[in-house]
This record gives sequence, C-alpha cells and structure tokens, in this order.
Amino acid sequence: MPDPRLSAREILALVTDASTFTELPYPARDSRPDGPLAWQGYDASRARAVERTGETESVVCGTARVAGTQAVLIAFEFGFLGGSLGERTGDRLEAAHDYARAHRLPVVPLVATGGSRMQEGMLALTQLQRVARQSALTREAGLPQIAVLRDPTTGGGWATLGAGADVILALPGAQVGFAGSRVRPPDADPSAYTAEAQVAAGAVDAVVRAEELRETLGLWLRLLSGPTDRNAPQRGAGLYRYAAPPRGATSHHGAADATRPREALPDAAPQPEPPLPLAGAAQPLPATGWDAVQQARSPQRPRAEAYLSAYFTHRVAIRGDRCGGVDTEGMLCGFGEHAGRTVAYAAQTGTATRPAGYRTAARLVRLADRLGIPVLTLVDTPGAANDAEAERQGAGAAIAELFGAVAAARVPVTTLVIGEGGSGGALALAAAGNTWATPDSYFSVIAPELAAAILKRPPEEVEATADQLRIRPQDLVELGVIRGIVGP
Repeated sequence: MPDPRLSAREILALVTDASTFTELPYPARDSRPDGPLAWQGYDASRARAVERTGETESVVCGTARVAGTQAVLIAFEFGFLGGSLGERTGDRLEAAHDYARAHRLPVVPLVATGGSRMQEGMLALTQLQRVARQSALTREAGLPQIAVLRDPTTGGGWATLGAGADVILALPGAQVGFAGSRVRPPDADPSAYTAEAQVAAGAVDAVVRAEELRETLGLWLRLLSGPTDRNAPQRGAGLYRYAAPPRGATSHHGAADATRPREALPDAAPQPEPPLPLAGAAQPLPATGWDAVQQARSPQRPRAEAYLSAYFTHRVAIRGDRCGGVDTEGMLCGFGEHAGRTVAYAAQTGTATRPAGYRTAARLVRLADRLGIPVLTLVDTPGAANDAEAERQGAGAAIAELFGAVAAARVPVTTLVIGEGGSGGALALAAAGNTWATPDSYFSVIAPELAAAILKRPPEEVEATADQLRIRPQDLVELGVIRGIVGP
C-alpha cells in the first residue's frame, strides 16, 4: 500500500487522471528579510525547504480531472515547513477558490499540515480567517468542497480546510486532530487523534485506502458537481412544479392519482420519483388499523437498505453529525445516482432514531439544498429514541433541526413511508404535501399501544384504538396526510 505521507506531487498523481493537472499561477508578494516578523533564520529555513521539496510554498494548487470530473485541487506539501500556513499560503488558497468560483468547479483540499507558521506569528494565524472566508464564499456559490485528510492533518488546517469541507475522506492511519502530537497533554490517548477515531466520532465520513482514492473521490465529485448543479436554486429563479405522481401510485379508491393538484415549490429543481416497492413486496391494503401495524412491523418487510439498493445504481454515504455523534444503525444518509441524476437520500432503518441520526439527516438536507440536489427520504421508525442518554444528547433540539431543514429546503423533498411512521420522530423526515406510502406501512400520532396507555385503556382495546387513529395508508390518503399509495 502506498505510504500515506505522500508529497504534494505524489498525492496529485495518485488522484488525478494522467496528464490533466495544470498548476495555477500564484499571486506575487513582496517579502521582507526573514519574513514579516524578521524572524532570524526564517529565510534560510525557507531556502532549505525549497531545496528539499522542489516547491516554493507549502501548497500546490491547480486544476485536473479526477476520474473524469474537473476540479480545483489544493495539495499540501508537508515537507515544506510541516505544510504550515503563512501569508503566501493564504494567497494561493484564495486564488484557488477564486478560480473555482469563476469556473464553477468543485474544490478538493488534499490536506497534510501541522498548522499555522510560527515564524509569521499572528499574521500566519489570521490566514485561517481568510481561508474560512474563501470556503464560505465557495459554499455560497453552490460548489462542493471535498477534503482528503493525509498524515498529519492538525491545527488550523484541520479546523478550516479539513473539518469545514462538505464531505471529508481520510487515508488510513492518518493523524487527525486539532492538537498536534507535540502540544497534546502527555497522558492523551494517541488513538483518539486518528482518522479512524474521527470517523467513529462523526467528524469524518469515511476512511479510504490510497489505491481506491481516485475512484472514490471521482464518484463523490461526479455526484455532487454533475449535471444537477446547473439547476442549483437561486433565490427568485422562478417556479418548478412537483413531478407527476410515481408510477403505480394510487388513490384510496384504487384509481391512478393523476388528477391530484400539483402544488408549486418555489426556487427548486425538479424532483425525483420515489422508489417503487421491491418485486414481490406488494401487499393488499390492510383491512384494519391493527393490520397496518402488524404489516409494518413484519420482519419480512423490505427495509431501507433494500429500497436504496434497488433505486440507485451508485451511492455514497455521509457519516456523522459533526457534533461527536453517529447513528448509522438508525439513519442512512448520502447521495446516489438514479436514472442518470443525483439524488440525496436520508432513510430511517426501522429502529428508534437517535439524536445523531436526526442531525446527520439535517446536515444532508442542507447540503443537498445548497447544491441544488433533490432529496428522497424514507420514513421507517417506531419513534425517536427516548432513553435518558438520548435526552442528554439533545433529542428535542436534533428533531427540531431536521424539521427546520426540511421546511426550509428550496429543492424538492419527496418522502416515502415504507414501514412504521411513529409520531414526530417520523414526521420530522417527511415532506409536507409530498409524502407517499407503501401498502405495508402506517403513520400515526403515536403508537396504538402508547395511545391506549395515555387514554388509560386496557390492553385489549389497543386494536380498536388503532382503528380510531385512522393510520392505514388509505386512511391517510383520505385525510390528505399523504398524496397516494405506491402500489406494485
């Protein structure tokens, strides 16, 4: 396996298509002897770094194709003063982002840095503000930023170019953390400062082996900056209409639901149709409310993973809420390709969703909205996790965050209820006015058992309570809660 501590040119050769890299011109800057602080020996240190690496600064910036997709790449040279950021580094980073915005290209920082350059003092540290500003402008322009963390990625470089990216990949075993190895507490656990630990903490999306990096990075770039971003929503850009109901969608009377009014969604790109149930999964509509509950809870019913696999030809996952939490058991989030188009997805898996799952889904919806990518959500949960730990992790705030992200989205959000729809923990993921359901699903203000308990009814009245709640798919169509039932 290639050495993770590659030089800037080596990492560029690893991820870019052959003979496609073109280095960008760099801004000129007048220099004073030994730099802005007149740090004795600084010029000599720079000269040795030039001789050792063949580079004139700690970053190399240019354009290239990555598995066929054009991008602006920023490759750090750790051999040049530890890949540290100084004023000239800031000049290059700003120029790279300017070029990306001018040419509508995604930005890929290939990070390997120890932080800010001490020989330039606070002038070096303030480059982080400059970098953050450029990243914010690129984000505002609707362009994706995908970071690759190399060994090491620490200090301000991690806290801006790395952790501030939309998607974060890392090489195996890379040292990743805000504190570098020489400034940590002496008793600090070194395993906490690794790429793998950051994935577990929800701060990095995936660890990718070097030999798979070009293909993986290329897929991410294609999905996030392909044809979809030409439709990126601009305020005041006019109206797009909801897509027609999906094939097989029926009203509660069984007729094709083609006459249902199509509502307008402002400032949004066209949306995808929801996926159809898997072959052989179709069932007759439930006769009673309790039948609906039993079908939704059946172990034989298809779950989110099966729907996603059937719907997408390719997909990649985002992981973590960027707040120290991960809920990959309860919520699957990412981007995929369906019929040649990129669609974002957030899918519950049938378990109680934890706060980190809601925050990850909110992160997904906000990113898709900014990039002009339509969103598909799959609802399937008995409800939000309600244990003491979930409360300590901010369950209410996390659910509110997802409600807000879905409500504020300018791109279309399409929802399919594929199993249990338990209370607000399910509704947070559902699109108002554009939610569909499968025959083996239900949606309820609360689980029938809990409703009976709240109403102080005996257990034998749970089934009757389920009927009273009107939770069957056909009930939900009649009540106007969902648009239709996705049939075979």
